[in-house]
Amino acid sequence: MQDKPLIVGLGGTGSPNSSSERLLRHALDQCAAKGADTLMFDGAALDLPMYSPNDQARDARTLALIAGLRRADGVIIASPGYHGTVSGLIKNALDYVQDMAADEAVYFEGRAVGLIATAAGWQATGTTLATLRSITHALRGWPTPMAVAVNSMQPVFGADGGISDAAIAAQLDILASQVVTFARMRALHDLSLEQGVGERQAGSAGGE
Repeated sequence: MQDKPLIVGLGGTGSPNSSSERLLRHALDQCAAKGADTLMFDGAALDLPMYSPNDQARDARTLALIAGLRRADGVIIASPGYHGTVSGLIKNALDYVQDMAADEAVYFEGRAVGLIATAAGWQATGTTLATLRSITHALRGWPTPMAVAVNSMQPVFGADGGISDAAIAAQLDILASQVVTFARMRALHDLSLEQGVGERQAGSAGGE
């Protein structure tokens, strides 16, 4: 991270302008309002070949996704609930994070991950969020305390396409704030460590 943290969003479905995509865009807009740079991979960008651990070939979309995640200081994932869990589209995209297994920052190491789940009913939102949290833990990310569950059977969006539910908008704002704040805190922590190492090295050299 240099002047601004980069928050990368993954979400959506095969249908443009889906509920999960719109919620993710709103969350990224909130990150931008807090001074972050953002990068979004929507459903079309996540329409990747099926992940296979024995196939090292990568198309342009997959390479762009991994490159974006490697640059990320924070991540937000939005998935619809399909049959009680994350969609195949989102899970397949996250499987490609295995390409980051040998990185210095392995997978999502050191990154806050905000989670959003949408479903046609409350039960599926809960199980989808639980799955997203489990995946985030497996990828060594830090799920934010605030996660957002949205029942798409209830009114969520207004006639202009924006979020009309004030409670959901407030939750997305908190989620965005937590992701951006964590990214900045981590950057300050890393800078402090670097300065401490530099001071110790300078002191050691001066004492010789």
